Amino acid sequence: MAELFKKISFINFLTLCVLTLYVTVPLVEARIRHYKWEVKYEYKSPDCYRKLAITINGRSPGPSIIAQQGDTILVELKNGLLTENVAIHWHGIRQIGTPWMDGTEGVTQCPILPGDTFVYKFVVDRPGTYLYHAHYGMQREAGLYGSIRVALPEGESEPFPYDYDRSIILTDWYHKSTYEQATGLSSIPFVWVGEPQSILIQGRGRFNCSSSTPGIGSGVCNATNPECAPYALTVVQGKTYRLRLSSLTALSALSFEIEGHNMTVVEADGHYVEPFVVKNLFIYSGETYSVLVTADQNSSRNYWASAKVVSRNSTTPNGLAVFNYYPNHPRRAPPTPPPVGPSWDDAAPRLSQSLAIKARKGFIHPPPQTSDRVIVMLNTQNEVDGRRRWSVNNVSFNLPHTPYLIAYKHDLLHNIDPRPPPEGYDFAGYDIFNVSKNANATTSDAAYRLKFNTTVDIVLQNANTMNRNNSETHPWHLHGHDFWVLGYGSGKFDAVNDPKKYNLVDPIMKNTVAVHPLGWTALRFRADNPGVWAFHCHIESHFYMGMGVVFEEGVERVGELPTSIMGCGDSKGYPKP
Repeated sequence: MAELFKKISFINFLTLCVLTLYVTVPLVEARIRHYKWEVKYEYKSPDCYRKLAITINGRSPGPSIIAQQGDTILVELKNGLLTENVAIHWHGIRQIGTPWMDGTEGVTQCPILPGDTFVYKFVVDRPGTYLYHAHYGMQREAGLYGSIRVALPEGESEPFPYDYDRSIILTDWYHKSTYEQATGLSSIPFVWVGEPQSILIQGRGRFNCSSSTPGIGSGVCNATNPECAPYALTVVQGKTYRLRLSSLTALSALSFEIEGHNMTVVEADGHYVEPFVVKNLFIYSGETYSVLVTADQNSSRNYWASAKVVSRNSTTPNGLAVFNYYPNHPRRAPPTPPPVGPSWDDAAPRLSQSLAIKARKGFIHPPPQTSDRVIVMLNTQNEVDGRRRWSVNNVSFNLPHTPYLIAYKHDLLHNIDPRPPPEGYDFAGYDIFNVSKNANATTSDAAYRLKFNTTVDIVLQNANTMNRNNSETHPWHLHGHDFWVLGYGSGKFDAVNDPKKYNLVDPIMKNTVAVHPLGWTALRFRADNPGVWAFHCHIESHFYMGMGVVFEEGVERVGELPTSIMGCGDSKGYPKP
């Protein structure tokens, strides 16, 4: 009897343990977020000027993807563009285990043909602010883009309090079609795309429709069209708002500010930032930030939000939105003139902001203290066979007909340049401050092959363009990874002394970083994500003109490729589902 009592007591104890675990450890089940999208052209007037835009389910910006960490995103994408291919990149999502879902035509997949439906399926493994956009030709600037917001799992909280969460995408907008722009960029003589006509805040701007503006036909521009009414962000006095600000401009670097309000920067590209306060936020194409704004001003009026082009002597007027204090009407114009913004050519505050961005205490991911390989990338403007190009170390990038991931995985490399790309330039002889004496360059589709799980340093070196006294800001975006931003500097990078100044204590991790005019930026990453990944300038025309490279790492570890990504180049013979 005593023995039976012991057994019953033991069983009761085990039952209690199981029940305790069941009660105290919540079962968190990742969800599948299913989206069904059709991409097609529609006439839109985002800045009052009517033109064709690429939309998703009739919208531009497209629908926001809102998920929690660990969720699976499934997007059924139908290409309703009657005469164009398409592909969509999930910007900032590392695609761990699914490199074929990165959405980069020519690198990770063949394009989606007109009328076809392609299924993107991937996991959002980290909380934060991300983007999606077209990655075929120059379609991104035609309106094919949107936001991705990934929340922490239930029961977890951010290290900063706020009351409401909003996403705002900043873009620039051209009235010429991407076909017209691409034709000019590829022509002899070269025809530059010029400055954009408008800056859009969450898909809305305002172009001057006055009759004095040349080249506008009757009915093409309508200032009373509700499509181009300023975007209004409605706030309640005393509440704090997390604004997820991102930029997908085709060309412009921007300064964003809200009249009379400070902003506290708390997140960059999905990583927590040691908080710092700004009056205006400099933001470059491909970057995302979270800022906290408290509605603490006079609530009897509205205020302007403004986005101004910087780093270029641009003719584009500031983009304007309304910071609308409830219960004022969102169309009620603020009583004061919009903020003028900083001087376009004042580079010092832009560099200062870059240097101020550090990882938040308690959320620091320490970088490897040394690297296994250093690649210095000189950013230059060049001529190739009489055509204007952008280059890295005097080599201008071309995409191959067979996407790299397929070519490397299936040993279809006979049409890809086997010569390794250069890992530096003539450091002693090249004058970054003047137009190059020899502007000629070559083209290549060769890839940098990285040893798996090694640490790689990239130093981006800016230089003068082919125009005197001109150096541009280049935002560089790395697919498939986050990197540590180790440092910035002015002038020519010193390979002996500058690495001694690297921040190896609390560097921020990002996926997009700017290299400032006539300066350098150093970054470090682990080649630990099997696949083939693009690294390129996020200015649409610059990448189109060859300003990019590709990294291959650990392709032998990649699983079986889905046949849905095939069908072009040497993969034409592979059966599609």
